[in-house]
Amino acid sequence: MSKNFVNFHVLISHSPSCLNRDDMNMQKSAVFGGKRRVRISSQSLKRTLRTGDYYKDKFAKSSRTRMLINNIVEELLKGSTDKDKAKQIEQSGLYLAALVEGKTKPEDIKKYKRADSGNIEHQILPFHEDEIKKMKDLLMKSAEKSEDKKIDSLKTGLISLQEEEKGHITLDVAISGRMATSEYMYPIDSALAVAHSITTHSVDADIDWFTAVDDLQELGSGHLDTQEFSSGVFYRYASLNLKQLQVNLGLIPDMKAEETPDSRNKALEIAAHVLHMLATEVPSAKQQSFAAHNLADLAMVSFSDLPVSLANAFERPVKMGDNGGGFLNPSIDALHKYWENVHKGYGLDEVCSEFVLGDVTQPKDVKKADNLNVLKEWIKKDGEEK
Repeated sequence: MSKNFVNFHVLISHSPSCLNRDDMNMQKSAVFGGKRRVRISSQSLKRTLRTGDYYKDKFAKSSRTRMLINNIVEELLKGSTDKDKAKQIEQSGLYLAALVEGKTKPEDIKKYKRADSGNIEHQILPFHEDEIKKMKDLLMKSAEKSEDKKIDSLKTGLISLQEEEKGHITLDVAISGRMATSEYMYPIDSALAVAHSITTHSVDADIDWFTAVDDLQELGSGHLDTQEFSSGVFYRYASLNLKQLQVNLGLIPDMKAEETPDSRNKALEIAAHVLHMLATEVPSAKQQSFAAHNLADLAMVSFSDLPVSLANAFERPVKMGDNGGGFLNPSIDALHKYWENVHKGYGLDEVCSEFVLGDVTQPKDVKKADNLNVLKEWIKKDGEEK
């Protein structure tokens, strides 16, 4: 029986940088094993994947927004001088936004107003191109309805629209899911679980005092500020549920249905693309200042019956190698040792392969891939189980 989960384990050494910041403009961090680690949030990493050039080259992308209805209303009202028509479009827009937001009672829907910003807003959701077009058509048809029929027509139309769109969503929604609080917007379970990326070792932040020189100012600087930064070896982990991906993409009807060779092959091809992005994509924050455009030093992939993270390989922070040889090689050793311990301790049945830059001895049951493309092809071949 084919294994359902693809586990991705990536080690990537970043030069001095500040790739993900918090609300205080400090780099994000976490305490793990009692020690501070620099962190890149899963949200940051997932957005990096879906907005990167590689993704744009391979797949269509949805639009994540709370402003969809607002933009549709503005488009329909542009250049119009018909005040009654404008009133009907505005009302239908507010009612539709209320339904997307999760309002169900007519009295609550009728009270829905523009936000303090002046815009018609609703919960942030991803919408793909065909869905956006149908939402616009639905709003236009509702605007032609009488006052007492508007809400019911929008409810019926939105339910019908969502049923039509199931199985036709874009890949980024199929991978990342859609958390919808409205009963009129269908939720989508994420197929890809992404962990917060953390350094394998403890990190003390550095502070950069920087100035902006004013060429027309004779003495001093025009601006003085600080920026926290650091460097380190990061462990990235993600797990792809192949069957959930097939359901989300409409390749099979539900999680109880059997895979087909064609549906699984399409999911495996996407899994290979996920590996490529996890190994090559880097958040864009402060990159004009630090240029930490680093590629993965190690990428390990396994086919498994369950998702398994190897983060606990670094619960005890990695120490520098002999003669101050950095954190990368000790991190690789720690990952390999923990992989062996977990498999021995739990008798895990996994098929595993790995690509590493440089000469490294893989664990006994981990197949060596000469380069990233070889590892991608190995994924497409279902871990060469066929």
